[in-house]
Amino acid sequence: MPDPDKLLATIHKAAEYTRNTPGRRGRIVHFSDAIDVFVTGDLHGNLGNFQRFLQLADLARHPRRHFVMQELIHGPFRYPDGSDKSHQAVDLWSALKCQFPTRVHFLPGNHEVSQWTNRAIAKGEFDLNANFLDGVRHAYGRHADLIYAAYLELFQALPVALRTPNRVLLSHSLPTANAMDAFAPHAFDASEHSDADLAPGGFVYSLVWGRDCSEANVEEYLRRADSDWLISGHIPCDAGFAVPNDRQIILDSLGSPASYCLFPATTLLTSAELLNCVKTI
Repeated sequence: MPDPDKLLATIHKAAEYTRNTPGRRGRIVHFSDAIDVFVTGDLHGNLGNFQRFLQLADLARHPRRHFVMQELIHGPFRYPDGSDKSHQAVDLWSALKCQFPTRVHFLPGNHEVSQWTNRAIAKGEFDLNANFLDGVRHAYGRHADLIYAAYLELFQALPVALRTPNRVLLSHSLPTANAMDAFAPHAFDASEHSDADLAPGGFVYSLVWGRDCSEANVEEYLRRADSDWLISGHIPCDAGFAVPNDRQIILDSLGSPASYCLFPATTLLTSAELLNCVKTI
């Protein structure tokens, strides 16, 4: 385990870098200097896949490549006492953010938002929020409360969407048709989340919980976000990715196969060209 005091400083610094990411406007980051973008799907604490993606991204040799991960927490990996080890993925991401502060990004999923807002989320017999906190306590003992608070600070600081110059939008999911009426493009520009944003039907809640991948709904979301293509996560995919409509690619990076998409960020793409950028490990 990392030294708790050093880890605490790293997480706080990662949150600061996240808030000050170049191109950030409220709750969205507009990439301006990216040549290409390497984006993964939901990771849920899989450190092996994390490390493999990092090797493939090869950020040190590609100084204008951006690296995007999403939904790092609440996974199947356990300490001997049964508690959740997925905080280790947040530790690793925080160190990476400090190493490449302008080019490493973290899209929150419903699991990070649930952990941060303490909204109940479960899988089978596990209270996932409690199990995550138990894992932090197992790893960091008397330092756990401060480190846990730093995780929540980081989750709150994360942008909810990223947009490339060639009109590709990255978000964990998208609002349902019923919630779309309340969605306005300027909502991305708000500097803070309101209670209504985080409640069911609210802006942030809808972006991380929605599952309406009908073509009409995706097209309306993209129209409001002034984008052409959506890369998202949230929905498990047996093949590692899915193409539910002509405008969206869903990535899943938890298991095997696990997918990623490495795509150019400056030239306009067709749907076939974007899909050709999806690979699996």
